[in-house]
Amino acid sequence: MKKIIVPVDFSIHSENALKTAALLAKKTNATIIALHMLDIQEVNLSESPSYQQEKAVFFLKLAEKKISEFLQKDFLEDLKVVPLIKHYKIFSEVNQVAKEVNADLIVMGSHGVSGLKEFFMGSNTEKVIRFSEVPVFVVKKELKDTDFKDVVYATDFSEESIPAFKNMLKTLDVFNAKKHILYVNLPNENFKTSPEMDAIAHEFLMKAEGNTDRLINVNFVCERSIEKGILNFSNAVGADLITTATHGRTGLSHIFSGSISEDLSNHAALPIMTFKI
Repeated sequence: MKKIIVPVDFSIHSENALKTAALLAKKTNATIIALHMLDIQEVNLSESPSYQQEKAVFFLKLAEKKISEFLQKDFLEDLKVVPLIKHYKIFSEVNQVAKEVNADLIVMGSHGVSGLKEFFMGSNTEKVIRFSEVPVFVVKKELKDTDFKDVVYATDFSEESIPAFKNMLKTLDVFNAKKHILYVNLPNENFKTSPEMDAIAHEFLMKAEGNTDRLINVNFVCERSIEKGILNFSNAVGADLITTATHGRTGLSHIFSGSISEDLSNHAALPIMTFKI
């Protein structure tokens, strides 16, 4: 883990994310990139080009001043922190920035959304999860430490999710935590018997070449929804981190199928880390 991006909007949520990134950077000697997405309003057609340029420069200088002041935190002392301002308006562009700087992780703070707001708008965190090709670490509150002991990794044991599983093992190596692989068995046409679940888990681990010496446990639970199964199991084992793979669906497929990772980022109290399939 060499570079960690933290989207910063100067809120308490982005400060919590920055604190988490600082804890991780101290473990891995990583560089923190504090990313501010500068939202300059659409150009007014009545304004002259010179005035438009002056206005853009003014907002850029103002943003530079604000982010400089925001980064004057005691918990960032002795860490390499690089402020970065981009002229984007949508958080889906965070993935583009992550690719440009070759980032290993995105850390975001979130308060979550629910109800109609969630259906019609979602959250900035959801948008980052949906488009990001690098792992996204979502925190809901200030974390005192990142000494995770029990991590739940929810999976469907599909072959396409194997790269995400390997990425999870690699990313979480720094924590030396006990991994609980979880499959949620639903009461529908995809319901599986115990022998069937054992078989797909064995086949998955063989193809993934998962190392059993990494303290990995395979678990199956029956629930009416995947999200509920993940949350209930995580509470039962006292997990301090939930991880999962995400397809990053967009458009109509996202509206009709939804995303477990995005739902968890909105509803779970525990920190969430997602890995793109």
